[in-house]
This record gives sequence, structure tokens and C-alpha cells, in this order.
Amino acid sequence: MNRWLVAGLGNPGDRYRFTRHNIGFMVVDMMADRFNLSFKGGFEADYAVADIFGKRCYIVKPQTYMNLSGKSISEISKYFDIPKENIIVVHDDLDLSFGRIKIKVGGSSGGHNGINSIIACLSSSDFTRVKMGIDKPKSKDVSGFVLSEFSAEEKKFLHDFVELGCNATIAILEKDVRYAMNLYNKKIISQEVNERCPA
Repeated sequence: MNRWLVAGLGNPGDRYRFTRHNIGFMVVDMMADRFNLSFKGGFEADYAVADIFGKRCYIVKPQTYMNLSGKSISEISKYFDIPKENIIVVHDDLDLSFGRIKIKVGGSSGGHNGINSIIACLSSSDFTRVKMGIDKPKSKDVSGFVLSEFSAEEKKFLHDFVELGCNATIAILEKDVRYAMNLYNKKIISQEVNERCPA
């Protein structure tokens, strides 16, 4: 059976649970709920296994901190013999406005420490990313921004945004990357978000 790895990036622990940097965790948590999956520990990660659309899928939340995310993803992909082109990583992105997503294959990390770690550990950038827009901070404190919770206004739309990311990830598995790109790239959850949470 064709094997895939879907990793959501974030930091472990309750203090980070609802922060911007953890939106990758939120997406794969929703995905696990949708398919009635339970996570177990191993490979310095929480992971669940399911057969989805004829694919054996390993849904992963690395339990190292963000800048070491590649370690567990690399170990799982090697142990279960998952090719790099069958790895999907869901993560936050400062260069996209809140409520927008962008699916991309390969390329640089864009300065994202989690993606940097994955590229280094896999010795490759040839994996798919589902980028979830979180906006840029108004100040220069990028670290403080990504480790803070979404604004009260953003939280009103957060569930719908996470659902959009979940649907986009599932579309890659059900169809293919090109199909998901055409359907979801730069899509925004609603015009209301554009007006009330402008970039």
C-alpha cells in the first residue's frame, strides 16, 4: 500500500496549544478527529495511523520543539519507508494573511525554523507544504508574535480556517497536489475575514 506522512508542526505543551505557531497541530488534530483516530507516542512524536483513500497515512505531531521538528519526521519516514514526495507538512506562514493558505512543493524554508529542520534531516526539500497564513507582526518581535495566541477577532474565524487547512490536506490525499493547489491556493475562508482581519 502507498505510504504517506502528514505532519503538523507546533510546540508541545498546553502553554503553546492555541498559539499561531501551533496551527499545524490544530489541522492534524482536526484530521484525526474526522477519521476517528487516536495518537500514540513514538519516534519523539505523537502519531496515528490510518488507511485513507487507499493510502497508509501516518499523521504526525513532533514532540520536540519546533526547530527540531525534522528529527521525528525523518525517523518515521525512514522506518516506514515513506518517500519524500509523499510527505505533507502543515505549518504557519508569516507571508500569508490570516485566513489564506498556499500549497507548495519544494523550495526554501522561507525562514521557518521547523521547515529548516525538516530539510536538513531529510537532506531534501522535495516535500509538500500546506502553508497557513498568520500575518506578519506589526512589531519586530517575530518570536513573540508566533508564540502568542490569535487575536480575539481572528479566533472567531479560527475553526473555519483550521477546517480549510484540513480539507486542503485531505484533498491532496484523495486526488493529488495539483488538484488541491487549484482548489485551495490563496483561498480565504470568507470575505468577512478580509474586511475584519486585513493583512
